Amino acid sequence: MSVKFVLNETSYFGKGAREELGGEIKKRGFKKVFLVSDKALVDAGVTAKVEEILNREEIPYDLYHDIKPNPTIKNVLDGVKACKKSKADLIVAVGGGSSIDTAKGISIVMTNPDRADIKSLNGLSNTENKGMPVIALPTTAGTAAEVTINYVITDPKAEIKMVCVDPNDIPILAIVDSELMATMPKSLAAATGMDALTHAVEGYITKAHNDMSDMFHMQAIKMIFKYLPAAVNEKNEEAIEKMGMAQYIAGMGFSNVGLGIVHSMAHQLGAVYDTPHGIANAMLLPTVMRFNGEVCADRFREILVNIGRPDAANLNDQDVINTFVWMLSELSKAVGITQTIKDYGAKEEDFEMLAEKAMNDPCKPGNPREVTKEEFIELYRRAM
Repeated sequence: MSVKFVLNETSYFGKGAREELGGEIKKRGFKKVFLVSDKALVDAGVTAKVEEILNREEIPYDLYHDIKPNPTIKNVLDGVKACKKSKADLIVAVGGGSSIDTAKGISIVMTNPDRADIKSLNGLSNTENKGMPVIALPTTAGTAAEVTINYVITDPKAEIKMVCVDPNDIPILAIVDSELMATMPKSLAAATGMDALTHAVEGYITKAHNDMSDMFHMQAIKMIFKYLPAAVNEKNEEAIEKMGMAQYIAGMGFSNVGLGIVHSMAHQLGAVYDTPHGIANAMLLPTVMRFNGEVCADRFREILVNIGRPDAANLNDQDVINTFVWMLSELSKAVGITQTIKDYGAKEEDFEMLAEKAMNDPCKPGNPREVTKEEFIELYRRAM
């Protein structure tokens, strides 16, 4: 049986890497940019760091920033309308997962107009045409949207997050500039860092994992445990740069093998209560990993040995599970995430509805342990 891996063609990393943008646009022959960002980044002057380059290189552009933190179908459709009006031939996305995911949605609909309902893009997509070219400059160290074939769009009427999986959406170029990431407030750096850890852990234990994805995910896990606290609490430049690399490495893995039910459950919290995605993952990760431990103790043992607990090689399975869950919780606390899902509005009377939605989430099939609706309800209850 063959194993398929899809990666983007070129990436730049490091402090000031955004300076490569102008040359790459000109080298590739693009004439006009549709710049996608979000209002918070525009107001904070982060998007301006990229606009400066476009202006200096005399590359014309139009800016679109009408994007919610959990981007909606309307955000994508409004973006498509603005992109058509712009007559641009390149999308440049500046921001976190919300901006890059919106850019991906716009990109796909621009070249696949039959998918303008957006809802038909949910799950494994079979779009015919490569999306409009996208260059992605992430400002958060978490989603890895710049290197994945995934994007997430919220359907507010149905209260679901649509996980769109499509090789035609992968950016042609990623520029991971730690100076852009250094502008993140502490809370966002913590949330996105824990999002990256969730990607790496779930990718390491997912049913479809293989030797290549294991290599990426283990390296990402080691780097995140080492560098996340300093990146968040000390704004350490090296740690921020390493986190930018770690989340990208995790993205190369999970984009190709999938995730699990931490994401299945987190997506519902985001869709129903507008819970920030990274926070939702952080709150659910220890609870779900304890549940998955029944079938994953050996994988947890491998992780522990690689993150400074060589004694785990000699622990029994239950002690391995307990130790791993404790280390996940302690890392979350170390970066200031101490809330439970109750703090973000979750109600016990909603659990059956949330569980029903989680059962239909595209990330569920990858989970290493089978899960029933009743078990989802119990997991939400434990996460309270």
